[in-house]
Formats: sequence, C-alpha cells, structure tokens
Amino acid sequence: MRHFIYKSLGELRHAAGELGAAHVRFEEDAEVVRRALARPVRVGETTVGNSICIHPMEGCDGSPEGLPSELTWRRYERFARGGAKLVWFEATSVCQEGRANPRQLWIHAGSVGEIARLLDAVRRIHREACGTADDLLIPIQLTHSGRYSWPNRIIAYHNPLIDQKTHTPADQAPISDSELERVEDQFVTAAGLAIDAGFNCIDVKCVHGYLASELLGAKVREGRYGGPLENRARFVRNIIGKIRSAYGNHLTIAVRMNAFDGVPYTKDPQTGVGVPMEFAIPYPHGWGVDASNPLEPDLTEVKQFIGWLKEWGVRLINVSLGSPYYNPHIGRPFEKPDEGNYEQPEHPLLGVDRHFRIAGELQAAFPDLPMVGTGYSWLQKYAVNAAADNLASGRIAFFGMGRNALAYPDFARDALETGTLRESQVCKTLTYCTYLMRQKNHPLGQYPTGCPPFDKEGYGAIIKAARQGNR
Repeated sequence: MRHFIYKSLGELRHAAGELGAAHVRFEEDAEVVRRALARPVRVGETTVGNSICIHPMEGCDGSPEGLPSELTWRRYERFARGGAKLVWFEATSVCQEGRANPRQLWIHAGSVGEIARLLDAVRRIHREACGTADDLLIPIQLTHSGRYSWPNRIIAYHNPLIDQKTHTPADQAPISDSELERVEDQFVTAAGLAIDAGFNCIDVKCVHGYLASELLGAKVREGRYGGPLENRARFVRNIIGKIRSAYGNHLTIAVRMNAFDGVPYTKDPQTGVGVPMEFAIPYPHGWGVDASNPLEPDLTEVKQFIGWLKEWGVRLINVSLGSPYYNPHIGRPFEKPDEGNYEQPEHPLLGVDRHFRIAGELQAAFPDLPMVGTGYSWLQKYAVNAAADNLASGRIAFFGMGRNALAYPDFARDALETGTLRESQVCKTLTYCTYLMRQKNHPLGQYPTGCPPFDKEGYGAIIKAARQGNR
C-alpha cells in the first residue's frame, strides 16, 4: 500500500495531525533548518561539528576473514565526504562465532591493520572535503550477534515467539554465565584492538535483539544475568567496567540501545498485513514493554538503565526500537516491505511518531547526555524539517539517518548548505537494501547490501545477480 502521497510539507503536517502523530512536527524555514543542523554538540571530550549522524549501516560486504572489501571502502569514502560529523562505524564482531553473517566485519589481530587504514582514510577524506576532521567523531560499534549469529544461534533465553520466528529448538541451551564472562573479555580485547586502529569512541551494541539487547529482556533467565534488572544489565556493566579498567577514562563510551522491543509480528495469510503473534498477559519477556500490553512501551526500566550507563561513564546514546527480524515496522517505518515480509500494520507516520515520542522522553529525562534520534527516513525530503524542530526544542541532540545514507551519502552536505534535501535522491524506504541483506545464495554466503535504485553503479549488477539466483 502506498502511504507517502504528500506533495508539500503542509499536506504532510496535516496528515500527521489527522492521524494523531502529535510528536511529528516540522520547521518550514530552510535557513532555520540549516542552522539547527549545523549546531555543534559536545560529546565527552569532543565537540562534534554538527548535529547530523550517519547510523551504523552494515554493508554485509567484508571478506570471510572480516576485513573491509572494496565496497566497504567505497561506502565509507562516500560517508566521509558527505558532511555528517558523527559517522557511526558499522557493527563489527568481537569474535568469529558472534558474526551475524559470513561477511560481517570482525576485528582481530589479522584485520585490525586494514580497519586502521580505512579509519585513517575516512579522516583524511573528510578533512579534504570538509576542512577539518578535528570535530569528526567515529564510534566503532562492537557487537556479538547472539541469537542472530551465523551459522549457530547463541540465545540468551527462550522467548517462544522469537524462537518460533527464528526456528530455535525449544531444547537449545542458552549461553551460560561462564560463557558470557568469556564474551565480556572478547569485547575488552576488541576494544583494545579498536584503540590500536585509532578509534577513540567505542559503542557497546545493545540493540535489535542481538546478545546484549536480548539479555536486557531476559526476565525469565536464571542465574547472574537474568531476572532482576541489575542482573540483566550485568553484561553491559561488566564490559564497560572492564574496558575502563584496561584502557582508562580517555576513551569515549557510547551505546546504541533499544528502548522498546515490542512483540514479534507475522504476516496475515489473507491480507498480507502484519499482525502480532499471540502473546500471554502479563507478557514475561522483552525490554521496554508494558507487561500488561506489550504492544505499548514502558520506559521505567529503560530510564533506570540509562541512569546507570551515565554513572558508568557512557557519554553518548543512540536510541532505536524493535527488531528488523521480527517487527521491522517498529524500527524502520517503510513504504514497501522487503520481499516476503508483511505490509505495514499501521500508518508509517505513527511509527515515526513512536520514535520521536520515545527518544524525546528519554532525552528530556537526561538533558545533559546527548542522544541520537532514529526513524526519520520515511519522511523523505521532509526529514530535515522534522529534525530541525526536534533539535531546536531539545527533544534530541543528534538527527540520525541510516537507510538514507546508503541512498544519499551526501545528504548532510546538502542539508547544511541549503536546509533542504533533493527529492530525486532521498530514500523512499522501498527496502531494496533489506532485500539484499536477506539474500544468502552468494558464493561467500551473503550478498552485499546498498541502494540499487539510487546507486546503480555500486549495486545495480548485485541486485540483478541476487534476483537471478532466486529464480
């Protein structure tokens, strides 16, 4: 179903009002938009040169050994020239068994040199294109994919609905407490390698149902990492504490985190629309969910956790929602689903509103802890108008774009120069990138992902090969 039918900002504003998307508001004046986006933001010891972030977008294009490929280099060279001053380096696994696919980047002794070369090139290219890289912040997102690891899933606990979606056997043993301690140490080792590569900001990935994220919702898990919130936060707390102990306080720690998991959805065979899987009340699983109605958020524990993160020395939060694996409309409001997935069960404006409402509430609760907002891409060229209103009102510190950066890597430069985006280039949320990400019939076990409609040079032949391979 086509939802984005708006010919003007006024039409979009009117639709948001009619739908009750009260948190989706817009700044119309292009000069005011430009100034809002150009505002610098203090993060730890760094003053980031503007308020624009490129989210950590995986290209699924590394080598089997976890090294960046030509496509990886190409993507980051484009990001470096694009003008954003917060370029969040993609999910990089801390161990072989924690990779989400056989081409995910993986930092280890054999890959750190090439990753260092790539980081150095990003800073050099950005300096040449933007005048200085002294105000450029590049966090590296360190991850263990947990339930979504390849080829063997590593679960934190059993959620029968997610087990069903991921074909996880009911008798599979969750990762043990002692194994979690070993993974903590792998994060610490990876952090040391990242420092060697030249990174001065580390993101402990805690989002989208991967290991650290799943542990936060592990209310039914037994042992030291399950049950009460103090136990469910132990994994992240230990990683941060061990990194601080090993490498001191000069390193900036960031966390990209879920604020609301929601429940898994499935495709209605009659209508094709997404419907929530049948769940028990009270709902005993998940993070940031209202146990009496898990279709709605409850941010009580989320705020407690963020308060702890701040105490543990975290200086930057990137807020996201849901999981691309079981309720993609929550995290990525879309115009068209990836092939085989469900149609939107709500108007995408309501999904955007959820993002803005939750992130705004969290930023208001912690006004001196800068946060990055998500959920803008569906607004297309009007994303910068919504971002400017959120930034100017203090509802968020950074405006983040993910999918749109693949389609339009220099969106930040255009926004900073003109206060507008080019309609001919901006992401239309048609999910070709997700389609490629889901294709595994490649000689290396994974197709690389990008934006075929707007980057035909890079991905036109790739999506053609992926489609032919599926016939």
